[in-house]
Amino acid sequence: MKRVIDLLLETRQAFTPEQINEACYVDMRANKDVFESLRKNPKVEYDGQRFSYKAKYGLKEKSELLQLIRRYPEGLAVFDLKDAYPNVMEDLQALKAAGQIWLLSNFDSQDDIAYPNDPKANIKVDDDLKQLFRSIELPRDMIDIEKDLQKNGMKPATNTAKRRSAAQIDGVSSKPKSNSRKKNEITKRTKLTNAHLPELFQNLK
Repeated sequence: MKRVIDLLLETRQAFTPEQINEACYVDMRANKDVFESLRKNPKVEYDGQRFSYKAKYGLKEKSELLQLIRRYPEGLAVFDLKDAYPNVMEDLQALKAAGQIWLLSNFDSQDDIAYPNDPKANIKVDDDLKQLFRSIELPRDMIDIEKDLQKNGMKPATNTAKRRSAAQIDGVSSKPKSNSRKKNEITKRTKLTNAHLPELFQNLK
């Protein structure tokens, strides 16, 4: 049955039982159990004559995708969008690049969540939460930041320890020369807590 569903997913066309048999050698007429299982499958639509793929969201192109995401300000799982139409993943990245949506990771499942980026949305944030957010100081060393990410189940995009080790082998130090001016710059930067996401919080001041 998987071969039939894969056929329907890849082609996005409607097939009669005879056409399915010709395409992937699954005889639906001869095997009533397979026929009934496919007819009742939540990923399959059967109109009485033909089988076709049934995505969770009936979308056809990028503008419909954006409209759907905007209806879910609490976020929409990318997993549920992957099979909407063939180029949906490319369109998600295009919407992200255009600043129309956010794609953020879910810490529990590690799956991406799509959020609408609506600058007109009036989001009220408690003052205590703002103060708490701004008071968090980041570690000065990237290795410590990477360790904290791993402790919280996230995979760092960088590997500072490996980079420094490679630099030492090549005879080049990856650590900047220490001087008072640089030290002051680092201190100021680390106290700007969560400054790596300014675009998400520019309206919270």
